[in-house]
Amino acid sequence: MRIMSIVVGVCINIMLSAFAIYFKLPLYLNTIGTMCTAWIGGIFPGVMTAFFTNLICEFYSYDALYFSLINVLTAIYVVYFRKKHEKVSVGDMVIFSLVSGFSCGLMGSLIELFLYRNISNYTILGIADHFRLLLDISPVMSLSFANISMHIIDKGLSLVITLFIIRAIPNDIVRSIRDGVWRQRPLSEEELKDLRNWGRDIRLSSRTRMTFVLIGLSTALLFIVGSIGVNLFFKEAKTERTETAQRTVKIVAEVLDTDRLEEYLTKGRAADGYAETEEILRHVCVNAYGVEKLRVVKVMEGGAYFVFDLDKNSETEQHEPGSYVPIKEEFKPYNDDFLMGNEIEPIQSRDDSGVFLNIYYPLRNKGENTGYYVGAEISFTTVAMILLRFLNKMGLILVGFFVLIIVFVTWMTDMYVEYPISSLARCVDRFASAGYDQETLDENVMTVRKLGIHTGDEVEKLYHAVCQMTLNQAEQMRNVRRLSESTAQMQDGIIITMANMLENRDSDTGAHIQKTAAYVKIIAEGLRRKGYYAEKITPRFISEVVRSAPLHDVGKISITDRVLNKPGKLTDEEYEIMKTHTIAGKKIMETAISTVHGESYLREARNMAAYHHERWDGKGYPEGLHGEGIPLSARIMAVADVFDALTSPRVYKPAFTIEKALRMVEEGAGTQFDPKCVEVFMEALSEVEAVFERYNANHISSFEDRMSEEYEDEFAVVSGPDQKIG
Repeated sequence: MRIMSIVVGVCINIMLSAFAIYFKLPLYLNTIGTMCTAWIGGIFPGVMTAFFTNLICEFYSYDALYFSLINVLTAIYVVYFRKKHEKVSVGDMVIFSLVSGFSCGLMGSLIELFLYRNISNYTILGIADHFRLLLDISPVMSLSFANISMHIIDKGLSLVITLFIIRAIPNDIVRSIRDGVWRQRPLSEEELKDLRNWGRDIRLSSRTRMTFVLIGLSTALLFIVGSIGVNLFFKEAKTERTETAQRTVKIVAEVLDTDRLEEYLTKGRAADGYAETEEILRHVCVNAYGVEKLRVVKVMEGGAYFVFDLDKNSETEQHEPGSYVPIKEEFKPYNDDFLMGNEIEPIQSRDDSGVFLNIYYPLRNKGENTGYYVGAEISFTTVAMILLRFLNKMGLILVGFFVLIIVFVTWMTDMYVEYPISSLARCVDRFASAGYDQETLDENVMTVRKLGIHTGDEVEKLYHAVCQMTLNQAEQMRNVRRLSESTAQMQDGIIITMANMLENRDSDTGAHIQKTAAYVKIIAEGLRRKGYYAEKITPRFISEVVRSAPLHDVGKISITDRVLNKPGKLTDEEYEIMKTHTIAGKKIMETAISTVHGESYLREARNMAAYHHERWDGKGYPEGLHGEGIPLSARIMAVADVFDALTSPRVYKPAFTIEKALRMVEEGAGTQFDPKCVEVFMEALSEVEAVFERYNANHISSFEDRMSEEYEDEFAVVSGPDQKIG
């Protein structure tokens, strides 16, 4: 479909261009097919259509190929215009006409002036005369105005016809042509923008690298081939013209009547037969390729007398018969040979008008030296000008072709390398950064598979390998997650079992492990929301402290039932025994850590077991730590543990009301507890009350507040509300 669109576009351009030429319309109409193809298919089909249109038009319009650059740039501008104006308004059409018309008209005028030193289009000449008379401007300016005006009208009319043609084409055909360029699933403008933003940190993209390499190699090749070509051209031109000049002077030597040369020299044009001889020599000069001047001279000591002096350039002043010219510096080394009548090798000379090669052949009379020579002059400046005009024309052709090659290579790089690899790399990068989220991994696997890369080369093989790799990785991660979840469930089960065994020994701590774990979660998530301890509070940390919370009193397993379940107040000796449960808990957890090679959640369990009775002011136990020197997990557990102890009934006390317990916790902020932990705990009262109601509904004492007040003083001790609490 894309190839057919190029063929149809070229045919439209040629037919309408021929129509305009045949009817001598002041329009070009040779870009309508280009606009249609570029609008539908993009930059590459548009540029191909433009270039091949001018290439074919060269057969009936001899200079069409020189203007291929204009049509190529028009195709590029159409693609840019379509991206900016998907729905074209009248104002947009006016802007397009003015911008493209002015650019093409100015460029066309410069090209014609550059090539021909004038504008040869007969249609433009008539319009230019009107501009010149109306605006009183120079011929060049009037011609430029005429050219720009024609292009503005031409491009505006071409755009209108283009939009009409595009609307008549079925949408499925337009879509197949537009999407046929892709070697993968077509990317939307948003996806392309995302790719460009993602690849901003790439130092040099493959497209840029290929473009630079192509430009560099093409420029180097052009310079090398051009230099060799220019050198060969000059050598061939010099050899060819030298041989032509040598043949010419020999022919003239055979034609001239040497017996009458003295009469021609003395009498000049009045001599019989001078005019006829001069006409013959003029005819020879005109038809001798490369010979600019032809002359007959008599050489004397220090100079020469002219007999005939002919020049192809009629504006050049010619020497009259008998006029004397001093010998030039370039000829002085050959003065003796001239006087002796010897044949002279080609002599190079220079003057204000350029560089010349002089060929002189002696005229003899019956083998004797007459002192007369036939001279022919070749202009190297003329050769250089011919070469320059040739290079100018070739340069214009090559520029259009060069842009075509650049567009082609860029398109190939984009479709077969840049977009497929960038899309694939973007998906792999997204897959790699997905972490352990299974849903994201599965979504990325589907995204990779939807790319549908079909370049038919190594890129496609890489794509299939990546598809398989990402699929296997996602499945492997799913299996690992199942195993991890199973292991975690087993570990959590062991923790809960151990904690329940301990709780069954302690007659006072009903549902204590469930409640403290819930309070720990509330505090940890509150710290994260507030941004406190951001370097420490992570989702993993929260998970670990919640899982470890049930083990905070694991050290009580070493406390005897006599002390652990004593209904009354502990003695000082018994209290010291009770305090050892923190040290025992630390040892138990360290043993577990060494057994399972240091699982991090067990490290937090060790911290909570060892330090949840430490105080913010440093008056706690077992080590008297203070402030942030206390592990964060232990500071969180301290608040949760004391609050649950306050709100839970004991054999030696009733449960405090939740309001009084909250007030007591709040009063302990900055002395017993981390103020930030208390702050987020107090701000989450609705969650705290939900946990309290779920577990404490059946344990709230019916004692009056005065009964609670009776025990309040006993809860204000250094290590907590009560010697046994926690």
